Amino acid sequence: MSGALPQGACDCHCHVFGPAARFPYAEPRSYTPDDAPLEAYLALLDRLGFDRGVLVQPSAYGRDNRAMLDALTRVPSRLRGVAVGGAELDASTLKQWHAAGVRGLRANEFRRDGKPYYQNGVTLKELQPLLPAMAELGWHLQLWIDTRDLPDLLTTLAEITVPVVVDHMGRMEHHHGTSHPGFQALLRGVGEGRLWSKLSGTYRLGAAAPDYDEARPFHDALVAANPRNLVWGTDWPHPRPEGPVPDAARLLDVFRKWTTPANQQAILVNNPARLYDF
Repeated sequence: MSGALPQGACDCHCHVFGPAARFPYAEPRSYTPDDAPLEAYLALLDRLGFDRGVLVQPSAYGRDNRAMLDALTRVPSRLRGVAVGGAELDASTLKQWHAAGVRGLRANEFRRDGKPYYQNGVTLKELQPLLPAMAELGWHLQLWIDTRDLPDLLTTLAEITVPVVVDHMGRMEHHHGTSHPGFQALLRGVGEGRLWSKLSGTYRLGAAAPDYDEARPFHDALVAANPRNLVWGTDWPHPRPEGPVPDAARLLDVFRKWTTPANQQAILVNNPARLYDF
């Protein structure tokens, strides 16, 4: 799609990896990424036309947030972060991270056959003691889950006062359909303003490149529910993809093709500015 992105546009889901010699990966880990350092990510932002980006701590680093924190401190005006940690954290650490640009913590409830799919994830239960400190800082909770499991967590989520942001449209294989009770729970939460979702990861729903048409009903349903509680991201450099590694520019084109200019302004600019405190 041609035309510049709106001013202040933000890529709300990406990762930095390495250099591994300086920031070694966790042992054990679910995957070993290629190095994708800050310089490469900034070049991508410039190429796509994004003014801002949000670095999400990947499971390959476990609870060692140093690579992300280093990137945030090098480009503080342009980047924000979502960190990973649990019982080892306290309010003073969160305050230090806040000063560096962190605005949320990520909980990993993503399972396959009832078992955690990624090593090094921090569960929602482990994060709960940190919620008061997160609320005080204006942070949010990012939730990595297959929405088929979302109904089991609704009672717990109802008690959480910080925004809850569900990754990748709920990351449910598209063949389960938008009427699945898990996706419907996500839609209701977004519609009522209790939940947020990232319209990222079309390819993680099992949709086929280059047009990812199978993911469109999920995208359209979320936008129709409440465009004020949605953000978008490239998911660069696309760690552990289920199929071929996608092209970030193509993913952006698909998003823009599916979304009106007014909703692009909300999803790319206004909503991220609120959620990530730009």
